[in-house]
Amino acid sequence: MNHINNDEWAIIIPARYESSRFPGKPLALIHNKPMIIRVWERCLESFASINVYVATDDKRIADCCEEYGVNFIMTSSDCLTGTDRVYQAAKKLKLKYIINVQGDEPMVRASDIELVLVELLKQEFSVINAMAVINSEEEFNSVSVPKVVSTPTNLLMYMSRAAIPSNKKQVLVSAYKQVCIYGFHINALDDFSKVKSKTKLESIEDIEILRFLEIGYKVKMVEVDGGTIAVDYPEDLARVESIIK
Repeated sequence: MNHINNDEWAIIIPARYESSRFPGKPLALIHNKPMIIRVWERCLESFASINVYVATDDKRIADCCEEYGVNFIMTSSDCLTGTDRVYQAAKKLKLKYIINVQGDEPMVRASDIELVLVELLKQEFSVINAMAVINSEEEFNSVSVPKVVSTPTNLLMYMSRAAIPSNKKQVLVSAYKQVCIYGFHINALDDFSKVKSKTKLESIEDIEILRFLEIGYKVKMVEVDGGTIAVDYPEDLARVESIIK
């Protein structure tokens, strides 16, 4: 791993208030603490904690960050995806390497963030994404869980909300799910953001990492422990609260 200066990289947490499935999600309370703050605290536990920022276009989220002493970057309100929002923040910060941790992952593991960062800093791939083993038919068949198909060397072949890979009986044999921790070189984000509308497969699946495949990038998948619960709907909060004491 080559030496990287601390001011060349950071963790960025994109946060959008207007969500069709769960408006105001970043400020939803988990045991009386906003979810975006829970995610930030988890990121601080990793060895990457020296540089952690929230990227948002909403004053309510910015005010929350200010209240808790969280560094934040204001972005435009017309970002196509969270990755586009991360790019805007990264440009303002003049970063070279970026870890993107989704703002709806209040149980994200510091050790998983570290695995993605280590892979990114090897400088062999410009786009990194985490994945974890799927252990239940429920997850395998859930459209809320993007499924990963990769090569034996963990290069992403495809990602889908459909139950893949599947046999003729359409039952779980062996499968992986996406974990929303990403690593990017700024050049990859620059190419990503030049595409001013969602690419075909990205739009169909509503999975933004597919844009990288469609514009010709290799995506390196990194296996992590997983086991986290992403908050996609209000009812997911109760599941998280039952685990986070």
